[in-house]
Amino acid sequence: MRILVVEDERRLAAGIRAGLEAEGFAVDVARTGTDGLWLATETPYDAIVLDLMLPGLNGYQVCARLRSRGVWTPILVLTAKDGEWDEVEALDTGADDYLTKPFSHHVLVARLRALLRRDLRERPVVLTAGDLRADPGARRAWRGDQEVELTAREFSVLEFLLRRRGEVLSKTEILRHVWDEAFDGDPNIVEVYVGHLRTKLDRPFGRAAIETIRGAGYRLAADGGAPGGRSGSGSSRGSVGARP
Repeated sequence: MRILVVEDERRLAAGIRAGLEAEGFAVDVARTGTDGLWLATETPYDAIVLDLMLPGLNGYQVCARLRSRGVWTPILVLTAKDGEWDEVEALDTGADDYLTKPFSHHVLVARLRALLRRDLRERPVVLTAGDLRADPGARRAWRGDQEVELTAREFSVLEFLLRRRGEVLSKTEILRHVWDEAFDGDPNIVEVYVGHLRTKLDRPFGRAAIETIRGAGYRLAADGGAPGGRSGSGSSRGSVGARP
């Protein structure tokens, strides 16, 4: 899932980013409130980690302006301000959670996952497509009753495909949500990870869940690639399934 971190302390921002990326998140960083507001308005993030004491616009202003513009991305305030009225003001201006510094990285990740589960898009605790299942909180995946071990990046690609199952997703969309805006490598890295998922989750089980839509991208079958379905490696069909 894609996270925006708005934090002006460079070393802290880098540490948060590295920690979240190790958990499989894609992370963008803004170091001013003004930049954070612009990114959060222009880009569809899954959650925002927001400091309060920022140059440009402070965190309260960023939060209030996002809500006034109809941006309802879950916001976790992460700040050194530990007064109860600071927390009240943050929550009253539209924040969803509040965590004070110093903080535990494990608690930060757990709170982010809790926000992602209960936001307005109704994210289920366990994602499913037929007999293909993934638990984002535990970072575990199964095909039927058999658990399949995935790397953090493989799991992130699978999670994004499952959340948008039935839809055609371009390489660019997958890169933006699973990697980040700063990624300047070969876009074909998406093909590599799709290949890994097919090798681990499809071929050993006689499935073809991830379909290649030539010239468009990839689609995860809503039924998880039920036995007897079409091969997912070379179809040219381009219709987009309905979002669940």
